[in-house]
Amino acid sequence: MIFGALPLDQAEGAILAHAVKADGIAFKKGRHLSARDLEQLASAGVTAVTAAKLEAGDVHEDTAAAEIAEAAAGAGISCGPAFTGRVNLFADTAGVFVTDAHGIDRLNAIDEAVTIATLPHLAAVAPGQMVATVKIIPFAVAAPVMDRVTAALTASGPVLRMAAFRPLRFALVQTQLPGTAAKVLDKTSQVTERRVASVGGRLVAERRCAHDAPDLARTLRAMMADGAQMILIAGASAITDRRDVLPAAIELAGGDVEHFGMPVDPGNLLLTARIGDVPVLGLPGCARSPKLNGFDWVLQRQVAGLPVGRDEIMGLGVGGLLTEIPTRPQPRSGTPEEPAARATDGRPRIAALVLAAGQSRRMGATNKLTALVDGKPMVAHAVDAALASSASTVVVVTGHQAAEVRASLGDRPVALVNNSEFAEGLSASLKVGVAALPDGIDGAVVCLGDMPRVTAADLDRLIGAFNPLEGRAIVVPTWNGKRGNPVLWDRRFFAAMQDLSGDVGAKHLIGENEEVVAEVPMDRAGVLLDVDTPDALARLEAAG
Repeated sequence: MIFGALPLDQAEGAILAHAVKADGIAFKKGRHLSARDLEQLASAGVTAVTAAKLEAGDVHEDTAAAEIAEAAAGAGISCGPAFTGRVNLFADTAGVFVTDAHGIDRLNAIDEAVTIATLPHLAAVAPGQMVATVKIIPFAVAAPVMDRVTAALTASGPVLRMAAFRPLRFALVQTQLPGTAAKVLDKTSQVTERRVASVGGRLVAERRCAHDAPDLARTLRAMMADGAQMILIAGASAITDRRDVLPAAIELAGGDVEHFGMPVDPGNLLLTARIGDVPVLGLPGCARSPKLNGFDWVLQRQVAGLPVGRDEIMGLGVGGLLTEIPTRPQPRSGTPEEPAARATDGRPRIAALVLAAGQSRRMGATNKLTALVDGKPMVAHAVDAALASSASTVVVVTGHQAAEVRASLGDRPVALVNNSEFAEGLSASLKVGVAALPDGIDGAVVCLGDMPRVTAADLDRLIGAFNPLEGRAIVVPTWNGKRGNPVLWDRRFFAAMQDLSGDVGAKHLIGENEEVVAEVPMDRAGVLLDVDTPDALARLEAAG
């Protein structure tokens, strides 16, 4: 790869390394310079640019990142789209994230151009949570480097995978001593039920008995007969020895104590055992609290089907001091699939806002939004693309001929909101739509109902590029260097949208915030194609 100051006559096809602003021109870093771009630069008096130019054998950063991510991803891991040399990887299911730490280290040691960063090994994650990112540092990777990376991944196989939580049936036994408060037992039951639900399980039975080995043994045998797949024991008094009440009762019930104690605080006094094929955990006292403790780590791994023997438990000492962490997170209060559990999982929650309130004046007597395109109402194309994308929710704004537009959408699972002031223009619809967006979203992609060739893949490419922390708070699609729609907006701009007026959108906000605008090249012209006239509709149908 050639990198440095290039005279304009050598810069066609090069990639800008630094933004260029001159005499009305504003070219962003990463732009592929066309002949037209070079003409504009020359007219503005620019004679050279700092850029990268790929040579024979170089692998473009996006191609390299995508290939490495696909090879690294194992079971339960999906790859997002490549953007600026980065591919994020996400969990397909709730479970425990498993890494080949040595394999990751070997990949990162091959060359400084290739990096992969992951969540900690054996972290519990929710569906859709980002677990790793592949980033190519320069604009391209030399072919010999890619060959070495490919060879390493071929030899090791995928270095990332998910161990999914299994939907196990849990039973809880609580022992009591004279004076044990019922409210303590009730709270323990509630906390345990939520903790079990957080790993995809279900608490199907709870029993209480005396803090006595024979009575507890009888209760454990009854739990076994009820079909419990994992038994949790919360003792009225902490386990202090392998010969204490809880381990003694397990052995009386025909079980075996596997391990007692762990180098995690809180959670030191955890006991692992087994009665037949059923795992049994003697809980430390801290398990009565919803705060993270060593019991959570063991529970998560057992439910995910990962080994949790003596060696694994005694290997938890580094990082096992949890007591002084100021904000130890609590187990998720709902099931992993609930939207509330995904709001902070690392992947942005983006809403799709479809504007479908316009009067369609240039179309004549026909409402273009209900006109058929490929046998389906035009607006339905835009809505279906939004529903098929990774957007977390879809809001549709209607106005002119609202009943007809809504009827054209049938029973599609969207939130409908009406703009009674649709005659005031696009800004009114945008304000109504933004006000109707759900709480907790990170941004919204604003779609136009008269753009039937925008696809779910286009929307997902915009969503994949969105990252306000990296300066990509407004994401704009381009085709052959020309900006189009839809546009994805960070939530910080919602307030400014409420101040808009007239038949204009938020285009001026793009110009006022160019420093956080990311242009995403598309592989189709649909992001430029809106249908306003009968001739435009006829051309669209003729093109197929």
